[in-house]
Amino acid sequence: MLAYFMMFGPASKYGQARRKTACAANLAQMHMALSLFAAEHDGTFPVVLGAASSEAPLSELVPKYTTDTTIFVCPGSNTAKLPDAQPFANRRISYAYYMGLKQNDSPNAPLVSDAQVDVHPKRQGDATFSTTGKAPGNNHRRYGGNVLFLDGHVETIDTKTTRDLLIPSGVALLNPKP
Repeated sequence: MLAYFMMFGPASKYGQARRKTACAANLAQMHMALSLFAAEHDGTFPVVLGAASSEAPLSELVPKYTTDTTIFVCPGSNTAKLPDAQPFANRRISYAYYMGLKQNDSPNAPLVSDAQVDVHPKRQGDATFSTTGKAPGNNHRRYGGNVLFLDGHVETIDTKTTRDLLIPSGVALLNPKP
């Protein structure tokens, strides 16, 4: 039984693969809420002046654009569940947010991702997610993470990016609170 748990349990590569799939579904639902928000705000996604983390701008989506706060907590992380239909700016979520994008920006621009190792632009081969399984950037331990792009598609990326994840001018990458 112990061997089974080690191979298929929550911390295993297989367990995290299952959680990454559920995480990708969260990001797809988040894209719908973000798109609704942008449609009502002249194509601009949520911006909160002075925001130091992703919670404040993404909390702007609740409760008008979604009441489902489970989509802001990655199933691979140890982040506590959020109360449904309540803004969460003063709580903790699992996802990083590229604040300052508009709907008409490049469809290949990243919009939301699992928490990243830092808030710097990533070039191909740079560590995007934790390579050790330790914070920051460890929603899925040392098994990579997901990135939601502006056009709504989600890509699963290993710990080191296989493509550039650049930050457009006027955009700030905000990680969730530590």
